[in-house]
Amino acid sequence: MSTTTPLEHAVREQLERYFEDLGDSTPHDMLSMVGLCVERTVLEVALERTGGNQTRAADMLGITRGTLRKKLQTHQIQV
Repeated sequence: MSTTTPLEHAVREQLERYFEDLGDSTPHDMLSMVGLCVERTVLEVALERTGGNQTRAADMLGITRGTLRKKLQTHQIQV
């Protein structure tokens, strides 16, 4: 028996809505699109939760501060 987490459930609901909004159009590069959207949101939330402290946010995310800074640049997130 498979159990889904609330986060997985929320992602599934939003993907269903995305497909409804697409109508007859075919999505392209969907995994990359979702990954970038999720990554950006996770970065923003981590920074909000740590009051913008990059060292603490990186620790929360399980990455180095240098990796966090690269990801912030990639997503054009200003701290």
